[in-house]
Amino acid sequence: MYQTCQIVFQRYDSAAALSSDDQALLAAARGALALAYAPYSHFRVGAAARLSNGAVVGGANFENAAYPMCLCAERSTLAAAVSQHPDTPIVALAITASAEQQPLLVPPTPCGACRQVLFEAEQKFDQPIRLILQGDGGPVLVFERVGDLLPFPFDAEVLRSI
Repeated sequence: MYQTCQIVFQRYDSAAALSSDDQALLAAARGALALAYAPYSHFRVGAAARLSNGAVVGGANFENAAYPMCLCAERSTLAAAVSQHPDTPIVALAITASAEQQPLLVPPTPCGACRQVLFEAEQKFDQPIRLILQGDGGPVLVFERVGDLLPFPFDAEVLRSI
């Protein structure tokens, strides 16, 4: 039997349509782009997390010549946030990217590994993490929770079933 899965998100034509808080978080993610180390792909990614206490923590990607060892901006940001504020939930995460060759006008979505790790953070704090995604410009995608991007996660329920 076929079943369907629906992914719910909002699409805005530009960041100007976002709330001032979301615009500020996206601006913080843009600021984190300057921290990116991307000598191989020339694809810089910046992220910024807003915590429930109002703190904002940023991070960027860090590449390695051994590609599997690269660190994504999303996981760098999450690690910084939980290290600096271990008991404080993340309520929103803005992600942006920039390619050296040409403007990136497509919102960058987290890779599968980042989706899984961010989903675990949602589970740890029992709190949805709102995702705000935009490239160098153009449309913005907003997901109310990471789980919307990972409809079939590997989670504690799977491990309990073993």
